[in-house]
Amino acid sequence: MEDAFEVFPVIETERLRLREITMEDSYKIYENFSDDRVTEYYDLESYTDISQAEALIEKLSFGFKNQKQIRWAITLKPDNELIGSCGFHEIEAEHYKVETGYELNPEYWGKGIMHEALLAIFTFAFEEMGINRIEAFYDPENDRSRNALEKCGFIYEGTQRQRFFEKGKFVDASLSSLLKEDFQRITE
Repeated sequence: MEDAFEVFPVIETERLRLREITMEDSYKIYENFSDDRVTEYYDLESYTDISQAEALIEKLSFGFKNQKQIRWAITLKPDNELIGSCGFHEIEAEHYKVETGYELNPEYWGKGIMHEALLAIFTFAFEEMGINRIEAFYDPENDRSRNALEKCGFIYEGTQRQRFFEKGKFVDASLSSLLKEDFQRITE
């Protein structure tokens, strides 16, 4: 797994280039996370200042350097402009497990972009990081997230009652997972 953190990996698909998030992306990060549609089911309040985006970028960079997380900017080819992000956090190397997270600017919803990005990073996780299990927690009411995961082969495992405390209240969290063996079957 350590090899995956030597140099930030760039992943290319038919339409997308997934790359490192840098300070040059701060306005686009701010644009996404200040949109209530994006943060509706997210575990944070909508951003009100660009400094929040800058702090997030610093946190992501620190997490990568310390092998705690990896999050890619989602960009359309040939542009290099961030339209969303996706990646892994809660990396548990000893258990060969990661948790995934993602968001996309609403202008690009419904175009298959997230599906394409997720398939690419899941392939990276299984082939380059040696991961066996990818988990995803999401709000039970977040149909978009559930659908994106199901299209990638995730299996619903259950809903944990009042799993998180977000935005001043306890919220339930659905859990789905994707195993390496399942992913190999659906991508062959």
